[in-house]
Amino acid sequence: MTPENQENMDQALHKAIYASGSALLKYRAIKEGLGIACFSHTLLHNIQDRGRGAVLRLWECLYAVKKDHPHPNLLAVLDEIRQTGEGLVDQILLDELGHSLTPELKDIQERHKQHLMEKTETLVEHRPPGSTLEPQRFLINERYVNLIVVSADQFRQRSQNELIQTGVKHEECLKKTQTELEQISLNKLFHWNQQSQCVPHAVMVSGVPGIGKTTMMQKFVNDWVTGKHYQRFAFVFFFRFRDLNRLEEVSLEEMILLQYPYLKSHIGNILQDPERLLFIFDGLDESNHQMDFKSSRLFANKTISGEIVVSLVRQSLLKGCSVLITSRPTRLASVDTRVFQRIAEIMGFLHGDRLTFFNNFFGNKELSEKAFHYVQENDTLYTFCYIPSYCWIICTVLSMCFRAQPTITDQLMASLPKTVTQLFVTFVSNILANHCQNKDGDHTVQELLTSIGWMAEHGVMSPMIVFDDRHLDSFRVRNDKYLFSCFMMESGQPPDVDYTFLHLTLQEFFAALVHFIAYSPDRLQKTLDEAESHKDGRAQILLRFLCGLSDSSTRSMLKSHVGELSSQAAKHVITWIQEKIAEKVPDKSQAVNGELLNIFYYLHESRNKALVSQCIESNKVGFSEVPLSPLDCSVMSFILQSLKETQEVNIYSCNIQDEGLKKLIPALHNIKSLSLISNHLTDRSCPHLASGIRNNKTLRTLDLFMNNLEGSHFRDLMEALITSRIEELELSFNRLTDRSCPHLASGIRNNQTLRRLGLSRNNLKGRHFRDLMEALTTSRLEELQ
Repeated sequence: MTPENQENMDQALHKAIYASGSALLKYRAIKEGLGIACFSHTLLHNIQDRGRGAVLRLWECLYAVKKDHPHPNLLAVLDEIRQTGEGLVDQILLDELGHSLTPELKDIQERHKQHLMEKTETLVEHRPPGSTLEPQRFLINERYVNLIVVSADQFRQRSQNELIQTGVKHEECLKKTQTELEQISLNKLFHWNQQSQCVPHAVMVSGVPGIGKTTMMQKFVNDWVTGKHYQRFAFVFFFRFRDLNRLEEVSLEEMILLQYPYLKSHIGNILQDPERLLFIFDGLDESNHQMDFKSSRLFANKTISGEIVVSLVRQSLLKGCSVLITSRPTRLASVDTRVFQRIAEIMGFLHGDRLTFFNNFFGNKELSEKAFHYVQENDTLYTFCYIPSYCWIICTVLSMCFRAQPTITDQLMASLPKTVTQLFVTFVSNILANHCQNKDGDHTVQELLTSIGWMAEHGVMSPMIVFDDRHLDSFRVRNDKYLFSCFMMESGQPPDVDYTFLHLTLQEFFAALVHFIAYSPDRLQKTLDEAESHKDGRAQILLRFLCGLSDSSTRSMLKSHVGELSSQAAKHVITWIQEKIAEKVPDKSQAVNGELLNIFYYLHESRNKALVSQCIESNKVGFSEVPLSPLDCSVMSFILQSLKETQEVNIYSCNIQDEGLKKLIPALHNIKSLSLISNHLTDRSCPHLASGIRNNKTLRTLDLFMNNLEGSHFRDLMEALITSRIEELELSFNRLTDRSCPHLASGIRNNQTLRRLGLSRNNLKGRHFRDLMEALTTSRLEELQ
């Protein structure tokens, strides 16, 4: 049930159980006090207790609700009932009770479930790298934080770095989950899909690195083991593509038995009923095999694991079985996914879930609230907090800072990282501080960071996130088991050991840092050119780190551990930024355009206000028809605050909305002209606009053409107009009604400078229109439209 349907569901509640006024108050109290989930649970149980008649009335109400609130989740439920009919009841019972099995299969199923229980019942939370604290273990059902999953294959196409693009669109998508996007819980992945008009047997779940794909699969398997869902599957087999890479040609039976050897004497019987089997394959992006899901080629008894996966998905092997695969979005761009009947994307944490993660990590309410508030106030850091592993890095860094200074002072809070570069510099610096004593002979920290840095860069450009001993040998990375293990994770058993960085972003950081440790003009230039040449955005964060490390104060945090980082590399990067801006804006008298947004991010990461002023000499700044997120607007705010001579800001049709405007306002205190045409601003923007107007004594022109400012807060804008020095105000096409006339009248009557006013294409007729006309007759206006 969504918030949009609450009023309708109150009516459904009233009709379904004939509740008295006091009963309705009781249910509303449950909803407001314990949340919508508890309210829904209580409501449904009480309706069921009332019998068949009440249940039928509830469904009648739901059908009525769909006319005015056609939410995808509601439509999917109703479509499933219509399409599957009485068979749905049988399917629900099968998912709850499972199949009848022979005593022998029942025994081996119990052993299999016990094995999977041991593998999935606990979540391991690693402590800060370099610390002596042991990893903590928690029951997954007590520690797992819910992730939003939506049904939408349109998220697959990426022209930007996957973390950046998903982060920028995250807030927008989460707003849509209430009204437009179908949210999918784990127990619905293999239920009727309205888009494909079938019960899916092949499901793809995508998500950016660190967003929790593997943990979600762990929760999925644990819920099956404990009987919470999908008992229709008598056996669930979980594989990691990373492990499958080590296999030579095998048969399906051999592939299963290598992972689950205790099934050997029963594997034939288990595979006889494919519709009772679920195969989970985690991490398609880590597979060494090209997956051609269009291929219908049959293979002999043995083949590579990739062909087995394709055959299971296409149903040419074990027809009737179900398959669940996870992958990064970047890999899906090269895969034909039409063979999957459901494609879902993990969108990460909601705001409340982020706070829950912070509370769990710190275990101290005061610390977690201070840490969360600090991050929430920093748009750059908070944007990426939709990713659980990124939350862990932020919490780790802040806990390190708090531990170093137990008393939380304003000075401490001011010293905390403000950019992503500073975040990772602090992260690495604290690890090095704890491990500097663990040098292995002549193998210095600088040597290790240099070798893993070149390997990291190779991985970013390839792209590659999984390394093996051959890569370590090639780049002369020495695994000393001390410092190395703080930055990289090992998996597998010798000789088949794989290595990954703690997080993809840490890999990108080391790929940038190496150029400041071992500066080579030719090599750095080659990296800059190659990074910019990749149109899929794989090196965008690497470039941002290079720009962030050009700041001397940021670099200085590593000086005591790795020595002086190259100032020549910093100059090289700064020169590159200047050249990029010169290319994008050859005529400095012209307003800048959307192509500069990435460069603005580079400047923002560098924190170099002098460089901003030097690079952008125009007195006009503008974007036209380039969608700007709240984070984009925060970056714009930094740029504008760095420019002393800006007189005109023009943001045309960029969909900044109220939240984006809020981020921009602090930077608009010196400009003379502000144009915000067609930006989906509502009356909730008016208090922000009013604040900006009051703090700006130089503003002469304000253009708000084609927004939607009608509402109770329009009054705030008009009150600010009274004391302003605005000469031109454009309010045409703003859906203003006669309710706004008294406020317009007050603003016009009491303003001493307004000469031109645009009010066309509003609907001002009504009993208050007279107030406006009276004010216009005594005003100093010279032009009215």
